[in-house]
Amino acid sequence: MKKTALVIMAAGIGSRFGRGIKQLEPVGCDGEVIMDYSIHDALEAGFDKVIFVIRKDLEEDFKQRIGHRIEKLTEVYYAYQELEDLPAGFEKPKGRTKPWGTGQAVLCAKDLIREPFAVINADDYYGKEPFVKLHDYLAGEHTIEQGVQPIGMTGFVLENTLSDHGGVTRGICRTDQRGNLIGIDETSDIVKTSEGAAVQGENGFSPLDPKSLVSMNMWGLQPEFLDELGRGFVEFLENNLDDGKSEYLLPTFIDELLHKDRAQVKVLKTTSNWFGVTYQEDKEAVKDAFRELIKEGVYCRQLYD
Repeated sequence: MKKTALVIMAAGIGSRFGRGIKQLEPVGCDGEVIMDYSIHDALEAGFDKVIFVIRKDLEEDFKQRIGHRIEKLTEVYYAYQELEDLPAGFEKPKGRTKPWGTGQAVLCAKDLIREPFAVINADDYYGKEPFVKLHDYLAGEHTIEQGVQPIGMTGFVLENTLSDHGGVTRGICRTDQRGNLIGIDETSDIVKTSEGAAVQGENGFSPLDPKSLVSMNMWGLQPEFLDELGRGFVEFLENNLDDGKSEYLLPTFIDELLHKDRAQVKVLKTTSNWFGVTYQEDKEAVKDAFRELIKEGVYCRQLYD
């Protein structure tokens, strides 16, 4: 069986969540964090290596809260996302405090990746099915012909990803008849409505198809993709180094490759419910959701027993 890795981006701080580190917020009956469930589902699906991308200042707390526990189950490695970690010839601008984005986060793990790998957010719950589909995709044979990167992307149904407590941003996917991605439309201020979903604007609500597929930053990539991602980061810095807010985002870069005919993205549709702690008010709903999953027998109360 082909070896596959799971890269978990856990270096960010959620400003909308408020104070504290939301990636380490307990949500399970025995203090589990969302990552515990993602890792459990990934290992069950066949992944056999975990790489945490964290900030160096979080290392001790992170290892105490989750890292040491996961090290007993599988191979675990750590990569560190720092503002100063830039390609040769570039230096962090004075005053830059905003992280460089998810593209740089994945690049921080480059030296640890030798196998096909999945990328997920630390504070998102994806469900079991997406990990199975993504692992099966990565375990297949993929060749890079004429510089075209084979990429898998889990596509969630929009109505299964909305918050009850405010607007969210989602990448709404356009696909062809074969299920390949044509483009992603980043859409902000999407809210849940009685009809399903809508964009909230100055002139009221514009309805959206609640059955649309959206990207939740769950990707399946080949190790060769990292060279492409590195070249893209250099180009990004050449154009945005002095912009204190611009971020090098993984979905944006993949969309650019797609429009240059340098990527073929297979959308792996799932009907799983996504949820996460975007707002403080989401926390209790997430805890209730995990209690219900345990009650239904999806998970044991003690996750790793």
